[in-house]
Amino acid sequence: MATPLTLKELSKKEVLLTSGHRMCSGCGAPIIVKMVLLASEYPIVAANATGCLEVSTCISDYTAWKIPWIHNAFENAAATLSGVETMYRSLKKQGKIDKDIKFIAFGGDGGTYDIGFQSLSGAMERGHDMLYICYDNGAYMNTGIQRSSATPYGADTTTCPAGSVIQGKPQPRKNLTKIMAAHDIPYVAQASPSNWSDLVKKVKKALEIKGPKFMNILSPCNRGWRSRTDDAIMLSRLGVETCYWPLYEIENGVTKVTFKPKEKKPLVDFLKPQGRFKHLFAPENENMLKNFQEMVDKEWGSLLKASGTE
Repeated sequence: MATPLTLKELSKKEVLLTSGHRMCSGCGAPIIVKMVLLASEYPIVAANATGCLEVSTCISDYTAWKIPWIHNAFENAAATLSGVETMYRSLKKQGKIDKDIKFIAFGGDGGTYDIGFQSLSGAMERGHDMLYICYDNGAYMNTGIQRSSATPYGADTTTCPAGSVIQGKPQPRKNLTKIMAAHDIPYVAQASPSNWSDLVKKVKKALEIKGPKFMNILSPCNRGWRSRTDDAIMLSRLGVETCYWPLYEIENGVTKVTFKPKEKKPLVDFLKPQGRFKHLFAPENENMLKNFQEMVDKEWGSLLKASGTE
């Protein structure tokens, strides 16, 4: 069954993450979850690694989720969902379940890039029929804005603060999307809530593909990014248009850029609205801005070359 892709059609579907949860005003994560669940024409069972999304959408006996949902520790969302998917296949084989059910794990970058990477890698290697979605806000936002391996170069966090010794995180962020592609799984993609149609199409495609799938989705956090509470979509769009967060997919080893800006914007357009980068605009840090732009340009050029769209 085709997934509705127009806004009018999507607006008629039931929203499966209710309002009234305790996510911060303007958070990107619930926007992403709503889009993902709207994209599916199948019943969904979700696993959720500990993090902002988990602790704020299920408080004691109260939950914002209108689907079967499992709270997991930071490190084992992929492992838990692997077991549920295996049980489902067994029950279906026994004739005890006759409907098609899809399995989605949600985790932030801390529970995906770092603490949960081992179980994620194992689930992908074993070939479980599941989709893992990372909502990437670039730090451990739930526990105090500590740096993660997803934290961008130069970002100011509580564990790599900008000061007299260092100027924010000295390392570039880990390229987890390409690491997952190196597992030779059928489908890997990057998406952004600013490009809703691209995101919905990718979720739809992933759910139709048998085997393990991974999607990395940019998720602005105004608390950690030190930005306005109403600019999540604006910042997501700037992340895409500056090519800091390129939109692409790798299906069966074939790379395809799914959005190419008509005019690629300079990286500073994405960095300026975020207080976590304000120190980079001091005259003595001009070289850091140059280095960051070169990193982004190199990655974008590599993607264009890999997709044959240079």
